[in-house]
Amino acid sequence: MTQKNTAPTAAGVSSRGLKRRLRLGERVIEGWILLAGLLAIVVLLGIIFILLKEGLPIFTHTPPWEFLFGTKWYPVSDPPTFGIAPFFVSTLMITLISTAIAVPIGVACAAYLAEVAPAKVRETVKPIIEILAGIPSVMMGFIGLALLSPFVQSLFNLPTGLCGLTAAIMLSMMSLPIIVSVSEDAMQAVPHEFKEASYALGATKWETIWHVCIPAALSGIAAAIMLGVGRAIGETMTVLMVAGGALAVPASPTDPMTTMTAAIASGIGNAVRGGPQYQALFAVGLILFILTLAVNIIAERVLERQKRKFAR
Repeated sequence: MTQKNTAPTAAGVSSRGLKRRLRLGERVIEGWILLAGLLAIVVLLGIIFILLKEGLPIFTHTPPWEFLFGTKWYPVSDPPTFGIAPFFVSTLMITLISTAIAVPIGVACAAYLAEVAPAKVRETVKPIIEILAGIPSVMMGFIGLALLSPFVQSLFNLPTGLCGLTAAIMLSMMSLPIIVSVSEDAMQAVPHEFKEASYALGATKWETIWHVCIPAALSGIAAAIMLGVGRAIGETMTVLMVAGGALAVPASPTDPMTTMTAAIASGIGNAVRGGPQYQALFAVGLILFILTLAVNIIAERVLERQKRKFAR
């Protein structure tokens, strides 16, 4: 009789101990997640603080209107002149062209891998695409110099192939692996019941991909596009090597140009710490941060509208 009462008691104690250990493990994991989130916020606030602290003083030397819309960048003249319109226009032009190239191709490749390609093809191609995302940007710059630049020069009969179009094509190639990989994962996560319901209504595979899979995976595709756009806006070495480095407002994509990141990279080494050029380059970084933030906010608003549209 004593043995019968002892066994359940021991089992209950063991069960309570296991639950206590599991709860302790959950609290540790929750603490690490909270710490990671707080660390990300602190780092972001620190970046904003440094950009504001180092960049805003330039506006006591150069009025904001002249800084934003001026077309001359002469940091060593007397007095120095800082106008970032050439860098801003070049950044927007290269980013828009690279996005226009990368997004349709990337989403189409993702749809093929997720819905059309055989399993063996998908298992072979997907790791290769993910490896391509890790190619250093300096190597992409060398490829652009050696292969793409002469081709663009001969195709458009240009004085030089080092121009915004060359940089945009190279950036689209660098964004493609990210867009394809993330979009393919998002399409793979679409419930199989959605596709079966579409086929049951008589839709073809193409109609199912276009009207069911892509809308259902829109949030993941939008995240992939934002990652690709962020890669294009923030890329430095490739555009520094193949964009041409001109300090004038570009009139067409085939003109040599300098992006905001390239201007920072090429000028920060010659800038005196705390001097006007140093402050102007940090102000360029601040404008670049605001531009990236605006792109993400606009994308979030568009995504919310699409969610409400497909929820009806």
